[in-house]
Amino acid sequence: MQTPVILIVEDEDVTRLNLVSLFEAEGHKVIEAIDGDDMHEKLTANDDVNCVIMDINLPGRNGLILARELRQKKNVGLIFLTGRDNDVDRILGLEIGADDYVTKPFNPRELTIRVRNLISRTGSTPEESTIDSNGVITFNGWELDENSRCLTSPTGESKRLPKGEYRALRLMLDSPGRIFSREQLIKHMTGRELRANDRTVDVTIRRIRKHFETDSNTPELISTIHGEGYRFIGKIDNTQP
Repeated sequence: MQTPVILIVEDEDVTRLNLVSLFEAEGHKVIEAIDGDDMHEKLTANDDVNCVIMDINLPGRNGLILARELRQKKNVGLIFLTGRDNDVDRILGLEIGADDYVTKPFNPRELTIRVRNLISRTGSTPEESTIDSNGVITFNGWELDENSRCLTSPTGESKRLPKGEYRALRLMLDSPGRIFSREQLIKHMTGRELRANDRTVDVTIRRIRKHFETDSNTPELISTIHGEGYRFIGKIDNTQP
């Protein structure tokens, strides 16, 4: 198995060096960056990066801005590691497409497990490695390409979904009408258990709805089942395995 490559974007020297030592001890190849420009240079020079661990409070462009830039260029696992523990930053981070959010001080063992699980999820997985290269799910005039994760509208506009959104939507499309709990969705999306006050699932569903619904109060394709979870209520037109 290829050695995982982690890029740490952290301007505080002690924290960055501690993280480097932590993940090198776990057998990872670790690359360091201190700001956004440095991050982009390292990503250009290293196209095999599996996971980015990024502080939000960086000099110059902050982590939220850099995360948007990262998502436009590269599809890698992204974990925010920061001392800013508030709902606004957490929700914004998830909206941008971060896979996880860890606050300082952190448990080193917990962080290494989260990174290992994230790298495992964003690598080749059974659900994505066994599908046909032409596999397309069509529903209500929309198309989801299982190979590229592109969602195409009835008017022909396409956008590539982040893995979390793709996994949640794909799960519901596989079983239309079935109610999926938040626990089931978070497990399928991230491989971890649902934590107290964790809004990852709700934020992800809201992002998915924005792609094809104009009024969040009148769901067209994904319905909220209060106290239970979510289900797909649209119509699967056809599948091409």
